[in-house]
Amino acid sequence: MNISQFNLLLSAPSGALVIPALPPAPVYVGSESLLFSLVVPTYNERKNIKRLISQLSHLLDEVMPGLYELIVVDDNSPDGTWEVAAELISEYPQLRVMRRVEERGLSTAVIRGWQVARGQVLGVIDGDLQHPPELLLQLWAEIEGGADLAIASRHVEGGGVSEWSITRRFLSRGAQLLGLVICPEVVSRVSDPMTGYFLVRRACVVGREMNPLGYKILIEVLGRGKIRWIAEVGYVFQERQHGESKVTGKQYIEYIQHLLRLRLSLWPVSRFLRFAIVGFSGVFVDMIVLYLLSDPTTLGWGLTRSKIIASELAIVNNFLWNDAWTFGDISRKQRGNRQRFQRFLKFNLVCLAGLILNVLLLNLLFNVLGFAHLPYGRYAANLIAIGIVTFWNFWINLKLSWRVTVVDK
Repeated sequence: MNISQFNLLLSAPSGALVIPALPPAPVYVGSESLLFSLVVPTYNERKNIKRLISQLSHLLDEVMPGLYELIVVDDNSPDGTWEVAAELISEYPQLRVMRRVEERGLSTAVIRGWQVARGQVLGVIDGDLQHPPELLLQLWAEIEGGADLAIASRHVEGGGVSEWSITRRFLSRGAQLLGLVICPEVVSRVSDPMTGYFLVRRACVVGREMNPLGYKILIEVLGRGKIRWIAEVGYVFQERQHGESKVTGKQYIEYIQHLLRLRLSLWPVSRFLRFAIVGFSGVFVDMIVLYLLSDPTTLGWGLTRSKIIASELAIVNNFLWNDAWTFGDISRKQRGNRQRFQRFLKFNLVCLAGLILNVLLLNLLFNVLGFAHLPYGRYAANLIAIGIVTFWNFWINLKLSWRVTVVDK
């Protein structure tokens, strides 16, 4: 590789993984904005990169000549993939190459590429030819049709895998099911959350700080981006012709860590703490009323009937405080009595489901598991039941009771 070719390499960005609204000034080509930027993250793909660049350039030259760019982001491959790619720049003027020395990882490579990209639409495709380049035009057509995100999926009509073993198929599906358990609101939005072949509108991810781990960049985009319309196109995942697979046990561990990190970042901790404090005040209301109604020294009513009444009064208490404090920033956007009553009805319905669960747990603990024989057993059982149901009530109320008043800005 000569000095002039080395000078054509893009400098790798550093710092926060945030996609800028306006791309940085280009290094060696015109400054006009482009329609499309496709990032190709690579590591030891020397035998595949030339063929891939040729196929992608041929396809994109037909539909948007001069209005796209291909950005190869190579993690300093020992086989010199970045050198081979840089040598192609003179033949393919839309090609740009970045050699990363300080960072590693497919997900961060994609984001670093997007940070220097100038396209209105951003994309990613693997550098190993396991993603069929010809599918790119179908994905682009979905974006032109209005989609915010267009993904290549193995799990819709026309999709599949070529020669995967039963073990690999099981691990892939198992990883998807695990994602549904940990981050259902993210993973359930698409049929193939583990795909690494997709296009996304820049406006949907601009300004959003990413924090990926491992290979599954789409999960990060879905979790942190502002994605509304998603389109899926089926494709058959191909076997490698050259090089070795980079899928190892470490990748699955990083995938789980990524899901957990995303789960924690998406959980509204401060709002939950306010909800918990309000719920704690409701515990006092619940406990006092339960004592007055059910204790043998007071009215001595039946446990179940007393519990229902005590819980409803606690629900009223909790709604008033949650509406004014926990979700006050949301409820203040619609202050009318009608809207407040609608929120109260939804809150009651959600808590009713929680109440049913609470009553079942209370009776299970008190009548079946022996709490009846413990000093203050009814109150200990009630406290445990309340704690279990608290998480249910918060999450569903966040998604339902106060959701209708959220106003996008």
